Amino acid sequence: MGRGKCSMAANGKLTTHVLDTASGRPAAGLKIALYRVSGNSHRKLKEVVTNADGRCDAPLLEGKAFQTGQYELIFFAGDYLRAAGTKLPEPAFLDQVPIRFGMAEESHYHVPLLISPYGYSTYRGS
Repeated sequence: MGRGKCSMAANGKLTTHVLDTASGRPAAGLKIALYRVSGNSHRKLKEVVTNADGRCDAPLLEGKAFQTGQYELIFFAGDYLRAAGTKLPEPAFLDQVPIRFGMAEESHYHVPLLISPYGYSTYRGS
């Protein structure tokens, strides 16, 4: 039985990608921070930058690093949009976009972000 649990843990992973819906392209070069949330405590686990496809080069969590619980991704959308040449008001309507979510089982969680200067959406993808 112990072996079964170990192999299940290897199946858990967290991935994301970001699409710029205003330009119709992947959001390349967008910084993302991942936090584990417990009550009022946030512990930063990782910071990554999206590649040319708007994805991370590797899963944010996988294998032994993957644990069920509550997490938060912070997408630095304002920095990305400014770097892409988008003129934003000061302060920007969307600057840092936090998405808090729970992972209740050891499986693949994909949390994509669709962004524009004045709106965003997310969902649990596959």
